[in-house]
Amino acid sequence: MKKTSRRMSPLQETIYRFCRNKVSLIGLAIVICLLLIMIFGEWISPYGVGIKQNYKIRLQPPSREHLFGTDGYGRDIFTRVIHGAKYTMSVAIPAAVFAQAIGVILGACAAFYRWLDDILMRILDVFQAIPGMLMALAIVAATDTSLPKLVLAIMISCVPGATRLARAVMLTLVGQEHIEAARSYGSRDYQLIFRHIIPNALGPLIVDLSINMSTITLQVSSLSYIGLGVQPPTPEWGVLLSEAREFMPIAPHTILFPGIAILLASLAFNLVGDGLRDALDPRLRD
Repeated sequence: MKKTSRRMSPLQETIYRFCRNKVSLIGLAIVICLLLIMIFGEWISPYGVGIKQNYKIRLQPPSREHLFGTDGYGRDIFTRVIHGAKYTMSVAIPAAVFAQAIGVILGACAAFYRWLDDILMRILDVFQAIPGMLMALAIVAATDTSLPKLVLAIMISCVPGATRLARAVMLTLVGQEHIEAARSYGSRDYQLIFRHIIPNALGPLIVDLSINMSTITLQVSSLSYIGLGVQPPTPEWGVLLSEAREFMPIAPHTILFPGIAILLASLAFNLVGDGLRDALDPRLRD
């Protein structure tokens, strides 16, 4: 009896290739844990524990009662790190997703309409002449430090890069035969863009989104650290680092655990992005 081998679909092959990358699986596991912490943080450790001040137990080292120790106000650092994930990611995730969505639409229009390409690229040149972090700082300083304004500031700083990448990817698709065939069958421009061009460019764009999440996570924490992001006493990771500066020589644990949280989150998104890039690269397929 002959054995028959079933050929994997492109999605199955991508998942299989991603799962072969053990380092990227570690990154994915960290991302999943991060999402679970965001959802179930209140059940892991109630938020009230993280805001309750008790000067009698201030700057205590890690112990059974306080796994990460206590800060300069006697608050439980473990609870504040757990709930800090929610505040950091509630800025980073919307900013990254909205920036990528706007970049995809603008990039598709620039690649499809050549007359629009020159105009849009010159406008983006102006924005890209300003470093993204500096642009975010300027927007936040000119408005306020509320969460919606912070999301908007970081999103605007990321749109030029996302647009240029989307345009570069989609320029290779616009002149392909299946696009011309769809056009000859009477497809409208918006149908060509949203049904044929964008779906075929999703692979590199998803990789870019994952890697951008790493950069934006650092941006959010950096803005909060210098006082232009999430404001105290909200337990965002950058805020925790800022509050722990004066206690670092005598209580290093106050700055150690928030720093590790930022490092792990940024590293995890980078690892996932690298794994997706390798899994989706057709040149690496067997």
